[in-house]
Amino acid sequence: MTFDANTLLHAAQQVAAGQQYPKGALYLVATPIGNLADMSLRAVHVLALADVVACEDTRVSGQLLRHLGMDKKLAAVHQHNEAQAAQGLVALMLEGQRVAYVSDAGTPAVSDPGAHLVQAAHAAGLPVIPLPGASAVTTALSAAGDTRAQGFRFLGFLPSKGAARQSALREALVPTCSLVLFEAPHRIEDLAADLLTVCPLATVTVCRELSKQFEEIATLPVSGLAAWLAGGAHRQRGEFVLVVHAQGETEALPGLPPAVEAVLSELVQHIPVKKAAGLLADLTGLPRKALYDEAQRCRDQGSAEDLG
Repeated sequence: MTFDANTLLHAAQQVAAGQQYPKGALYLVATPIGNLADMSLRAVHVLALADVVACEDTRVSGQLLRHLGMDKKLAAVHQHNEAQAAQGLVALMLEGQRVAYVSDAGTPAVSDPGAHLVQAAHAAGLPVIPLPGASAVTTALSAAGDTRAQGFRFLGFLPSKGAARQSALREALVPTCSLVLFEAPHRIEDLAADLLTVCPLATVTVCRELSKQFEEIATLPVSGLAAWLAGGAHRQRGEFVLVVHAQGETEALPGLPPAVEAVLSELVQHIPVKKAAGLLADLTGLPRKALYDEAQRCRDQGSAEDLG
């Protein structure tokens, strides 16, 4: 990539310099999630002002700064040293230095390090100034168009073990909320299988390589996710963000998978309808009210057959 860094820095100063940027403060600077053009001019201006740039990986952030024509003092702040490193950065801010924190991509402290540093700055009475910018979470949500959702829940990366992953999914699913997940390419097929087990009737928006050259976004039933991933070797490469759409609290089921219906029919012969519906709702993520109605139908049908 070739561009005039001096022109960029001048443009950033022209549009962003009117605001106050106090010394002795922590600046949280969002960085691109894949496309350098998504770097805001205000972020460029703050990085130019910073005395120290704290970062998740000095190699990644060093390359970004070189693209921007900057040579800055870097301090590594990652998940293994954040609590200790935060104290050293607080000391610099107390001396009047501006510290900018950037994660490798996206908004700091959102599924990335940064929260401990922010907490330490607050505890020391220092200003914490967030700069809005790129976020894989909000980017995926905007592309999902989940009209049923009344909010969203963000989990980031789920546990790597299958049983723990399914348990986390069941606990996180809320009928009225979208659920946003991150996943690595080597586990995306496993996640597709787990979603089919936990919420087989849900809709999912899968986002691959957001903002990058080979970005792909598709909205499809959870039951079709595995086939979509198998639609080309490239579809299992890169980073993934998935939005599991809200299923609705009282929406009727269009039809249960045969295996689920068989289990429900058997359960209502041995335990109360409400308990059977609740148990399957916890296991599958399907709407509790709809399962209750279906359980009643199964019980009534079974009673009619016994009378016949």
